[in-house]
Amino acid sequence: MASLDRNAIVFVVSAPSGGGKGTILGKVFKGDDLLRHAVSATTRSPRADEIDGRHYHFLSEEQFRERIEDDQFVEWANVHGARYGTLKVEIERILASGIDVVLELDIQGMRSITRERDDVVTIFILPPSMEVLEERLRNRGGLDEEQLRLRLNNAKEEIAAKKEYDHVILNDALAEAVSAFEAVLNQARESAKKHTK
Repeated sequence: MASLDRNAIVFVVSAPSGGGKGTILGKVFKGDDLLRHAVSATTRSPRADEIDGRHYHFLSEEQFRERIEDDQFVEWANVHGARYGTLKVEIERILASGIDVVLELDIQGMRSITRERDDVVTIFILPPSMEVLEERLRNRGGLDEEQLRLRLNNAKEEIAAKKEYDHVILNDALAEAVSAFEAVLNQARESAKKHTK
């Protein structure tokens, strides 16, 4: 059980498609019981294996719009024809239990939440090069040439914004990237501990 006397932290993680964010986070979550994903809300339909409240909060267009009007989202965006957003209540619920929150957001989402909150630690996962990123995307499969080019063009814009983040982690060797990520978590937690004393 997490200690309620600790200052829980909001971590925002961004990376271009194929940057390895999911792989790094998967390793980090396995060894860290003070870290939770915030469950996003979406208007897209659930897939066969997805459970409402665990994978996403599945909302109708009307429900999503009502929550926008009531200022219930810390950030939201239209992505591939559906809406996705992070509910303020979802973040607060996790923080209140003394657990740190991880949000996987794009650059727009990062900018929105840092305008909204001043307790956010932002992390950008950087691929070693555009060539390596392209190779990773091709090896992953499932993209036609047009989709691949779009992701690579988006990646250039995303990488150009890396200076807006508190920390940039190079994902060249996975073990080193995971260690660097854990070091950022530990540093932020030590800093938060000092501020509570």
